[in-house]
Amino acid sequence: MNTRRSPSARAALAAVLGLCLALGASPARAELRIGHLSVFLNDSDVTVQVVLLGAMPEAIREGLHTGIAAHIRLTVELYQHSRLWADRQVSARTIERQVSYNPLTKEYKVVSLGGEQRETYLTKDLRDAQRVASEVRVRGLAPAASLDPKALYYVRVRSDVSMAGVNSWFARFTGSAEETPWVQSNLLTLHRSQ
Repeated sequence: MNTRRSPSARAALAAVLGLCLALGASPARAELRIGHLSVFLNDSDVTVQVVLLGAMPEAIREGLHTGIAAHIRLTVELYQHSRLWADRQVSARTIERQVSYNPLTKEYKVVSLGGEQRETYLTKDLRDAQRVASEVRVRGLAPAASLDPKALYYVRVRSDVSMAGVNSWFARFTGSAEETPWVQSNLLTLHRSQ
């Protein structure tokens, strides 16, 4: 009975064993997710309000205190639902924010990088910086006058958080980036029924 394995079989076994160890040894993470998605269709425009839960995982908080800024990117898309054809994208907006830490003044700074007009927010409390960075209100996603009052609409939202703005599969594997799946709202209409 021959129990010797060929070199290619040993290499494949070592690769599978290494992958199992790497996946088993990965740290438990607080999962980034989208919560409290609210869509408001009023007389003038479409407004979306979102709260990101777990927006600053442990690895990103550790990187933040070493001087690496955390980037939060939120993509919001408005679609017109079609029963017989593909849904049509009406508008989209990407909101980007950056959270940085200054070790000299021991202050956290939340800055808007794009997609919104917002003043810089300074605080000495990490929880306060997380709250400001994770609550997003997207005003004026689409003007109400451009929407069909009888059509059905929905909003899709996706987010990612990363260190230094790098969101690759390797960054997600090592824990320095996380992203959410798309979250979709219920179907909405401009026509009000009583």
